[in-house]
Amino acid sequence: MITIVDFGSQTAHLIGRRLRQLGVSVEYVYPEDALSFVKQHKPSGIIFSGGPNDISYDASLSIDKKVLSLEIPILGICYGWQLIAHLLGGTVQHSKKEYGPEEIIFDKQPSIFALPEKTFSAIMSHGDTVTKLPKGFTPVGHTKQVEYAAVANEKLHIYGVQFHPEADHTEYGLELLKNFTRDVCREPLNPLALDPNAIIDEIRGVVGNKKVIYAVSGGVDSTVAAFLTGKAIGQNLIPVYVDSGLMRPETDKRVQYIFTKLIKANLIIIDARKRFLKALRGITDPEIKRKAIGKLYVDIFEGVAKKHKDATFLGQGTIYSDVIESKGSRHASHIKSHHNVGGLPKELTLQLLEPVRNYYKDEVRELGRLAGLPQDIVNQQPFPGPGFAVRVRGEVTEERLKQVKIADAIVVEEIKNAELYDNVFQSFAVMTGAFSTAVKGDGRVFAEVVAVRIIESNDVMTGQWSRVPHDVLATISSRIVNEVSHVSRVVYDITTKPPATMEWE
Repeated sequence: MITIVDFGSQTAHLIGRRLRQLGVSVEYVYPEDALSFVKQHKPSGIIFSGGPNDISYDASLSIDKKVLSLEIPILGICYGWQLIAHLLGGTVQHSKKEYGPEEIIFDKQPSIFALPEKTFSAIMSHGDTVTKLPKGFTPVGHTKQVEYAAVANEKLHIYGVQFHPEADHTEYGLELLKNFTRDVCREPLNPLALDPNAIIDEIRGVVGNKKVIYAVSGGVDSTVAAFLTGKAIGQNLIPVYVDSGLMRPETDKRVQYIFTKLIKANLIIIDARKRFLKALRGITDPEIKRKAIGKLYVDIFEGVAKKHKDATFLGQGTIYSDVIESKGSRHASHIKSHHNVGGLPKELTLQLLEPVRNYYKDEVRELGRLAGLPQDIVNQQPFPGPGFAVRVRGEVTEERLKQVKIADAIVVEEIKNAELYDNVFQSFAVMTGAFSTAVKGDGRVFAEVVAVRIIESNDVMTGQWSRVPHDVLATISSRIVNEVSHVSRVVYDITTKPPATMEWE
């Protein structure tokens, strides 16, 4: 077993996911509990995760230094490596920031760094940097900015990396983790396949013969979660689709098809378009916007629960990236609120059922495929729970909703025409709230700027902007400025995650 010390990184849980891919058992522990846990359970290796804190600040998270002297192999990632350096007498300074992909160059490749290439791209996300190594550590890899991007202490079997090997967009990251667990920690690798039947059995065991009101949006996550639940409890599933007016056109028809044709259920569709526009009136702050949407969803489901007093559970399609961005672990940073994360109000007596909460997007897709959902449903691009409300920066009005829906439809249509839809993770348009000058019909127009974002990812935790052919982007731009009213120009977002998030709000 490998112990992962969780310092609050957005990708701390992703480390465990990668190790499970390899067939390695993992346990998480918070830094304040690490020493006693490790002494009791005697893992074969320890991984220190990254985190949002800075070593240079007094309030930074630390760990009992005795953990480093237990003769157990340790891999420190980002903040985890900086903490090791700090505790063992090295120097960490607040300088040389790196966010996103950087080229790492290995001068030597001992032990876990015996990778297929000496130079490759790795995901960075740090403000602090180790500027002086502790005694006994040898530098093995660097970037343009960071001298000690990868280090080793072979005598103590302690290794440090400033980059994130767990990130999907770090080349050879999985191989590095494999080298550490297999070759240094001597962990046997027994990969386990995803098993939807195990989840179905678990749902059946939890729910029994009780009824579940299920919040469905037509998206991959809620569809897979509700589909698995329907297989477990049959007619006791009550899927509810709230038509907020914030979803893509035809979503209601897709929901009807899924829950009347693919699986027989007592589907309820609630028209709440006017209620959502009213709730969003005057709101410009994205966090307040998300919370207003979340509150209205809760209010609506309270009403559904009153009509179905025999229901015991409220099902949701929460996945792990939702949880971690909503401060899902003790020391994590809050990135943004997700309307389906944070628990239920006391007055709503339903119990939460979230069968895919501990899985990432690509795992949820695979579970859906294995459970029997059609490819076009599990492969559809993800769409945010708050819908177009988070793709309209500033106040959401009926007019701006109409604008973003037309722009979004153009982006998706042209990506499909170019046969790129299945090759990218997300493609969408954003009403930026920024205005610029344009010339239309020989007259000056001061109108809104639309941003287009097309991104490649597997698990939502990291993303790379897509190198879409220029002629496709040109067509998208031309159509948007001509077909969407009061738009001056179109820009293409070429920011990776990190530092950016997938959405703009």
